[in-house]
Amino acid sequence: MPILGIESTAHTASVGIVADGAKVLGLASDMYRPPSGGIHPREAANHHVELFPGLVTQALDQAGVRPEELEAVAFSQGPGLGPCLRAGATVARTLALLWNKPLVPVNHCVAHVEIARVLSGLDDPLLLYASGGNTQVIAYARGRYRVLGETLDIGIGNFLDKLWIELGGTFPGGPALEREAQTGSELFDLPYSVHGMDVAFSGMLTAALALHGRGVARPDLAYSVEVTAYAMLTEITERALAHRRRDAVVLGGGVACNERLRGMVRTMAEERGGTMFAPPRAMCVDNGAMIAWTGRLAFDAGLAVPIEASAIQPRQRTDLVPTPWRGS
Repeated sequence: MPILGIESTAHTASVGIVADGAKVLGLASDMYRPPSGGIHPREAANHHVELFPGLVTQALDQAGVRPEELEAVAFSQGPGLGPCLRAGATVARTLALLWNKPLVPVNHCVAHVEIARVLSGLDDPLLLYASGGNTQVIAYARGRYRVLGETLDIGIGNFLDKLWIELGGTFPGGPALEREAQTGSELFDLPYSVHGMDVAFSGMLTAALALHGRGVARPDLAYSVEVTAYAMLTEITERALAHRRRDAVVLGGGVACNERLRGMVRTMAEERGGTMFAPPRAMCVDNGAMIAWTGRLAFDAGLAVPIEASAIQPRQRTDLVPTPWRGS
């Protein structure tokens, strides 16, 4: 039986319906776009509240599924922006009560891992998770997904958004910066902040804005930022592959849609005799289908919860979430 998933960790409100084998039956999404600046959590939550009823109806219609045919309702429990998480959790609780269905909390980061894992057909890959609020290298070990390396300050996506907005652009910054970088050619020195398997981006943000203030053209600045930042991510991914003795890596998160990042990680993996897989864009960005699929795994493992135990967890870490469906 299919499961419905609710995603609302940040700027995207999404509803997905997934059947066995991660077959996506229906997917409806809408992204909050602030008129200026970055995401305002309360305004984003209001956007989600307004859009969710229509998105639920749209996903059900796409799937050709009636509520009584659903097996459970899954939702993003964390990590994420508190007001946005509450909006999605409230919708999920309401639907679970209205339809008399089990409620399944899902960790957003684990959902990125699991949708990439099932779509790739790879049993135990390493994940480079690159999104707005999260930048992590993740691998499975001893009953949990373990964070082998992560950002020490801001996520790669937040870094790109902040930079682009400071350069006069609008949110989201990553796709616009990628287009700008395609016409850049001169590589300027920027801080390369790799600390073992961790990274940091705030120094690069300051340095990039200083270069812009000295007259460096925006295309060359965007090119330099992409090359430097993605080289950092590729390096820590390679180090993690060597440490865990893995030969396969999958990408996840909105920044993983970037073609330069995909190409750099693919080259690194293939030069090591391994493979790289990046899901289609719709499955890389935040979406309800990945929540529904991971909800399927969690539900089958007995992880449904009563309403009173479904509180959101904005700071929930990937490595603190049990994943009994993976075994020991």
